[in-house]
Amino acid sequence: MKITEVKSFLLSKPRDLHIIKIETDAGIYGIGEAGCSTREHGQDGVLKHFREFLIGMDPMQIEHIWQVCYRGAYYEGGRIITGTMAAIDMALYDIVGKKLGVPVYQLLGGACRERIYGFITVGSLSEPECESRILAAVEEGWPAIRFSPADPIIPRALRVDIGKEDLSNVFDARSSMAATAERFTRVWEETDKRIALGIDYHHRLSVAEAAQFCQMVPRGSLAFLEEPIRNENPDAYAVLRTMTDVPFAIGEEWPSKWAALPYIERGLTNFARVDVCCIGGLTEAKKVSGWCEAHYIDLMPHNPIGPVCTAATLHYAASINNFTWVEVVPKFNEGASDVFPEMPRRRGTYYDLPTRPGLGVEFDEDAALKYPLEIYEHPHLQRPDGSYTNW
Repeated sequence: MKITEVKSFLLSKPRDLHIIKIETDAGIYGIGEAGCSTREHGQDGVLKHFREFLIGMDPMQIEHIWQVCYRGAYYEGGRIITGTMAAIDMALYDIVGKKLGVPVYQLLGGACRERIYGFITVGSLSEPECESRILAAVEEGWPAIRFSPADPIIPRALRVDIGKEDLSNVFDARSSMAATAERFTRVWEETDKRIALGIDYHHRLSVAEAAQFCQMVPRGSLAFLEEPIRNENPDAYAVLRTMTDVPFAIGEEWPSKWAALPYIERGLTNFARVDVCCIGGLTEAKKVSGWCEAHYIDLMPHNPIGPVCTAATLHYAASINNFTWVEVVPKFNEGASDVFPEMPRRRGTYYDLPTRPGLGVEFDEDAALKYPLEIYEHPHLQRPDGSYTNW
C-alpha cells in the first residue's frame, strides 16, 4: 500500500479547522485534524512541503514517517510543523485501522476502560447564566466542571489617555482575580464536594498574580488551576510551585515530548493537558502518556476543535491507564454533521468506546467546500496601561 495523494481542507465549520486527507492506492483514505488554530494557512504551507515526499511512502510506517516529517528540514519541530504532523499521523492511524478492520485504540494497546468521561466548561464566572449552567452540569452528572475567569473586560474609557469608550480587549488582572476568587468561592461552597472544580486562566497572570490568586480561594477548593502563567519557561512554574499547593493542569501547548520533559520530570504539572492535534499526533502523545505514568501524572487531554480531534483523543484516552477526563466542547466537538456524517456520539457525560475501524469519522469533501476558511484571530488583549497580554 502506498500514499497516492495528500489533500488539505481549510474550513470554518464548526469553527476554523484544518483537515488533512491522505489517500492510498488501496482505495482507503484517512483523515486528521491539525491543531494550531488561527494559523491554518501556516500549516497548509508546511503540508505542501511534506506532500512532496509523502506521496509514494508506505502509510503503515507511522513512526518512520513521524521522524521524517519532524527532522526532514534539519530545523526540527515547532508548533506549526507538529500541528501539521499531528493531522498526518492520525490520518495514517485511520488508514491502518481501516486496513486491519480495527478501531485505532486497538493499535495503541487496546482499551483500558469501558467508557471515557469528560469535563464540561460552563463559561465565565461573571456571566449571569453561569449559575444555571452549573446547576445543569451537576444535574447531568459531570464529574468535573471548569470555569473561565470572571469577565475581565473593562471600558478603555477608564484610561485617561483614551478619548473614546471601547468595551473590548482590556484585561485587568487584579479586578479579574478578585471577582473570580469571590464568585468561585461561593460556587464551591454550594457544590457537591465530589465534583472536581477547575479554572482556566489561559496564561493571563504573572507568577506573583497566580500565587496570590491561589491564596484567595479556600484551600482544597480548586481541583486544578489550568495554565495560570505562560509555559515557555518551566523555571517560572517551578517558582510558582513553591508558592502554592494548588494542582496545576499544564500542557495543551506542548509541541513535543521534549517540551513536556521538564514539566514531567520536575513534577510541575499534576494533570497533563496533552493535545493530540498539537503535540504531533497519537505517536507522540502515546509516548508522553507513558512518561507521565512513570511519574504518577494523569492525562486530561485538551480537545477544543473538531470531530476528528475528538475521535483521535477518545482513542488515545481509551488506550492509556492514567487518564482522568477529556475536554468536551459540544458546539465544536460535535458540530458540522454534513461535513462529518459519522463522528463520535456522546452519551451525556461520557463516550462509549469507538467501534468502527480506524478513527470512526467520515468526511464529506463536497460539504467541506461549502464552508471556506474565514481568517480569524483570537482577541488581542491589553492590560489597562496598553501593554499586550495573552488571550
